[in-house]
Amino acid sequence: MSRITQGFVDLVRVETRLYNAVSARLREEQGLGLGQFEFLEIIDRVPGCRVLDIVGELAITVGAVSKAVDRLVAAGWCVRGAHPQDRRSSVLSLTPEGRERLAASRPVVEDALLSLTAGIAPGDLSRVAATLATLRANLEAGSRGSPG
Repeated sequence: MSRITQGFVDLVRVETRLYNAVSARLREEQGLGLGQFEFLEIIDRVPGCRVLDIVGELAITVGAVSKAVDRLVAAGWCVRGAHPQDRRSSVLSLTPEGRERLAASRPVVEDALLSLTAGIAPGDLSRVAATLATLRANLEAGSRGSPG
């Protein structure tokens, strides 16, 4: 196996294990998974957030995002409102309960990540983060890896 292929395999396995561990802790402490947390985070951060904004950020399908948003609405954490310029689209916003859930979840995610990466030197983590940010920017600039 080439070095780049092994690096890719390691990256995927690390991501999967980190994601699962953080999600399990978040579910245990706050009653939501990491995927739900990510959606709430995006809706909170993106002004006038629409389903397509989440699709663009997470590189998953419209159908998957729409179903996930439906579940957030059903949970009472998010609402869909009329888009002021596009009647076919809706604007997503957090409910007060959604904002509370997100605020309570942020420190859990942060603490879980700090705990899971505690054995890695801060300089090494900074280099990995910078490298991943560059790789992500390159992929996103070329719209590579997006569904469809």
